[in-house]
Amino acid sequence: MRTHPVFSLVVGTAVAVSTMLSPSVSAAQSATKPAAAATKAKAAKSATGKRTSTGQSKATDTTKKKLQGALGPQSGDRHLAFKGTGSDLDTLWPVKTAAPLPGSIFPAKRVLAYYGNPLSKRMGILGEFETSDMLAKLERDAAEWTRLDPAHPVQPALHLIAMVANPDPGPSGKYRTRMDSALIEKVYGWAKSKNALLFVDLQIGQSTLQQELPWIEKFLMRPDVHLGIDPEFSMKASGAVPGRRIGTYDAADINYAIRFLANVVDKYKLPPKILVVHRFTPKGVTNVRNIKLDPKVQFVMHMDGFGAPSLKRDTYYRDIKREPVQFTGWKQFTKAKNDKPPTTREAILRLWPAPLYIQVQ
Repeated sequence: MRTHPVFSLVVGTAVAVSTMLSPSVSAAQSATKPAAAATKAKAAKSATGKRTSTGQSKATDTTKKKLQGALGPQSGDRHLAFKGTGSDLDTLWPVKTAAPLPGSIFPAKRVLAYYGNPLSKRMGILGEFETSDMLAKLERDAAEWTRLDPAHPVQPALHLIAMVANPDPGPSGKYRTRMDSALIEKVYGWAKSKNALLFVDLQIGQSTLQQELPWIEKFLMRPDVHLGIDPEFSMKASGAVPGRRIGTYDAADINYAIRFLANVVDKYKLPPKILVVHRFTPKGVTNVRNIKLDPKVQFVMHMDGFGAPSLKRDTYYRDIKREPVQFTGWKQFTKAKNDKPPTTREAILRLWPAPLYIQVQ
C-alpha cells in the first residue's frame, strides 16, 4: 500500500496538482487475521495429563513439540513469515525454476531500489531530496545491506513512476499521464552515474498493458532498464477512478507483461529482464497459480504494504509467502507515518523467503 499522491500532469511540466486518496491500513491489511487462524501450528497439549480408561492420570510428552509460530502483533520472533517458526510454507521456497540465464541479476544479487518521481517530494525518496544527496544516500544504504548479507551484494537501482495514475480522465481519457521522455532520460542518467539499474513503473489507470507497454519499449530495449507494474492503479476490471478503489491485475495480465519482456529480450539480444509486481491485498493479483514464468524474465512479487513491523510481516506471509511465484520484494517507507516503527534490515533478512528486491519509498 502506498501513500504517494497522483499527479494531474501536462506532459513535460513539473507541477503536481492533486493528491491520491489512500486506502487505510486496516482496510487493506486486516485480512491477515483469518490467515492467522488458518495457519497457526496446533496448540501444545497440556502437560498436566488426561485420564486413562482406568481413571489414572497419564502425563503427556512435551519434549518434541513443533515450534509454534504465530501471526499478529504478539508474534514477536515466532512470526510465521520468519524461517523455521513452524510454517509448512517454508518448504515451498526457494521456488524450483529453470537455472538463471547469463546476465541474470537474481539470485546472486539483491536489488535496492529508490522509488518515486522527481516531480514530487511526496511520491517517494527519488524526488524527496536533492539528486546528489539522494544518490549518496543510496550508496550508503547499499553498502549497509551488503555488509549485513555479503552473500547477496547489492545492485543499486532507481525505480521511476514513469506513468502516473490520475483522479481525472485527462486528454487521453485513460486516467493516466505518461511522463515526458526527457524526464525518463534524466533519471536514467542519474542511474548510469552510479552504475545503477532503472525501473520504469506503470500506473495504467483505465488503460491496459497492451496499450501502454509498446510506449515504454524504447527504454526497455536497454540492458539496464527493467519494468514495474502496479495493480493498485489498474482499473480496467472495475472501471473505477484510480484512488477511489484498489485496482487489480489477473495472471493473464501479468503473463502478457512477461511475454512482452521476453520478446524484448529476444528482439534486442539482452540479458534477462526483471518484472516487479506490487501487491498488498489478496485481490491485488488474482489467479496467481496461473502465472507462467519465462527464464528470460525474472519475476518479483513485491510486498507493497505499510504499517508496524508485525502488520507488514502479516501481509508478507499472506500475499507473498503463501503464494509462491519466483522471487520476492519488500517495501520500506522512510516516513514514520507509514512505517512506525520501521522494520529493521536485520528483521527483513530473517524473512523466508528473504526478499531479493528492496524498494525504499
